[in-house]
Amino acid sequence: MTFQEEILQGIPAQLPPKLPYDAGVSHAPKRKDILSPEEKKLAIRNALRYFPVKWHEELAQEFLEELNNYGRIYMYRFRPAYPMYARPVNEYPAKSQHAACIMLMIQNNLNPVVAQHPHELITYGGNGAVFQNWAQYLLTMQYLATMTDEQTLHMYSGHPMGLFPSSPAAPRVVVANGMMVPNYSRQDDWERYNALGVTQYGQMTAGSYMYIGPQGIVHGTTITVMNALRKQLAGASVAGNLFLTSGLGGMSGAQPKAGTIAGCITVCAEVNPAAAYKRHQQGWVDELWENLDALVARVKKAVAVKEIVSLAYVGNVVDVWERFYEEGLFVTIGSDQTSLHNPWSGGYYPAGLSFEESNGLIADNPELFKTKVQESLRRHAAAINKHTAKGTYFFDYGNAFLLECSRAGADVMAANGIDFKYPSYVQDIVGPMCFDYGFGPFRWVCTSGDANDLQLTDNIALEVMESIKISAPDEIKQQLQDNITWIGEAAKNCLVVGSQARILYADAEGRIKIAQRFNEAVRNGSLKAPIVLGRDHHDVSGTDSPFRETSNIYDGSRFTADMAIQNVIGDSFRGATWVSIHNGGGVGWGEVMNGGFGLVLDGTAEADRKLQSMLFFDVNNGIARRSWARNKEARFAIERELNRTPNLKVTLPNLVDDDLLDKVCG
Repeated sequence: MTFQEEILQGIPAQLPPKLPYDAGVSHAPKRKDILSPEEKKLAIRNALRYFPVKWHEELAQEFLEELNNYGRIYMYRFRPAYPMYARPVNEYPAKSQHAACIMLMIQNNLNPVVAQHPHELITYGGNGAVFQNWAQYLLTMQYLATMTDEQTLHMYSGHPMGLFPSSPAAPRVVVANGMMVPNYSRQDDWERYNALGVTQYGQMTAGSYMYIGPQGIVHGTTITVMNALRKQLAGASVAGNLFLTSGLGGMSGAQPKAGTIAGCITVCAEVNPAAAYKRHQQGWVDELWENLDALVARVKKAVAVKEIVSLAYVGNVVDVWERFYEEGLFVTIGSDQTSLHNPWSGGYYPAGLSFEESNGLIADNPELFKTKVQESLRRHAAAINKHTAKGTYFFDYGNAFLLECSRAGADVMAANGIDFKYPSYVQDIVGPMCFDYGFGPFRWVCTSGDANDLQLTDNIALEVMESIKISAPDEIKQQLQDNITWIGEAAKNCLVVGSQARILYADAEGRIKIAQRFNEAVRNGSLKAPIVLGRDHHDVSGTDSPFRETSNIYDGSRFTADMAIQNVIGDSFRGATWVSIHNGGGVGWGEVMNGGFGLVLDGTAEADRKLQSMLFFDVNNGIARRSWARNKEARFAIERELNRTPNLKVTLPNLVDDDLLDKVCG
């Protein structure tokens, strides 16, 4: 069968042969054995409903084996034989061009060079899934191939519920991932209901088909590291300064590349050798080191000659923090980007245990593994505290590091016993410097798959940003210049992995103007195929996350999630091609609500209308909320927008004098 015929087939007519387990691919760790015998029956019953009754006897035994061996039913037998990557959009069988664009994005998320655990349909973060199993993938692709522009596909945590009549103005796909009744959002709830096959963790951009490989986080990390160094060095040279962090799997693999772009020395520890070697092969990290003594000597040399270099240590970062302190190596800035939103299932590996030993405990003795993780977190925090006492600037990178440290009893709390002693990078950097002004991770994908199209979009974006900067207020000139520098150097930094995609931080004005130019280029044929617009959910409006995206909201509302819900609903009727809402995101199941969108620019006048309406709301919804929380940067941004947009009316806060409250409240 051809690729197109396989897509159109969906669930195959004949039972395919059982596939051998491919040990050459990075696989998800075995999940906790949490289901009772009766629940295992239910999980198998749930899985079998995708298939004809005549296959049930054979598949039931196979699915039980998968459940016992891996903790989940992935349906490996139904993994397609064709290569998984983002093909040019015209190669997909489709009645709707917009649906074909979504198919392209799904396959990009599952491309083995992009995805962390591709055979388990996990894109990044250890558990960020596009689908729960391969039957869902096959059915979804079939639905997309056959749908029209008067139908909408509704996705329930990876399960395609079906095509429902709608209209060309409606989204083609509506995605929900992990939407639980609130009292059922504990970590074990995810383990149980995911094992039953009824929910999944979509992360932020995995389950919404908008992940573009590590480039997305390279940019955000670059902006963060550059500004962290500015805060720490106060104008002094970056050369020779040391950035110490951890994590090379999934998104965190972006850190060494970001450090190199920022101009410092980066040391990034990773316990999984496969992840470290993958990033080295991809060119995201310059050198690999497996011996701590040799690493120390190499870092001392780099500091002495003020070298710009990225070094991966194949081992545990706790050992690195401790050894660098003993050696007197000064860490200018430090962070951590292990997946502590997923602490008990491979998101964090404890010091003192090998990678293999940890994986064994995850499956066979989860309670002991949890104890070891918490012991390691206390030791980890203690080592960091020694460095910060000498002047290191440490920031939480929004991966629930400090949250889990606090739960483990580590010394990370401020004197008031409520806040952490170290700031979130959003509190100190991205929140006030970017999000409050409306700057966030705007991204696009060239569906032609042509690198020349990507270069043209880079040129267009650069022209637009430079034009905006000429008359921009001083408050946002640094943000504009950082992104002008970024986009001007993007091609030489070799950031593309998978699809021909790009990212930059822009506000509503920048996003709209860039998108308008893209749509015109599609219309006049300068670009060979449509452009897909999107963003990370980690943005101005997309996410309510009290320990990350909304950690710089101080009016008491940071634990509410109205903004993310309003964002997705508002985008859906203003023109988004697809929308998504997820429980989970980067800081953990039950800790965050986040939403995203995709918008296809197909060169039509209708796309011009949609991009103007949707992108304006997508940004200003969050600025209005941040202004209402009395964030001064957001107040500046929304008042500027009110002056430009007569049809915009926003409730502004009246500021209260602190002396009055002290007088009244005592």
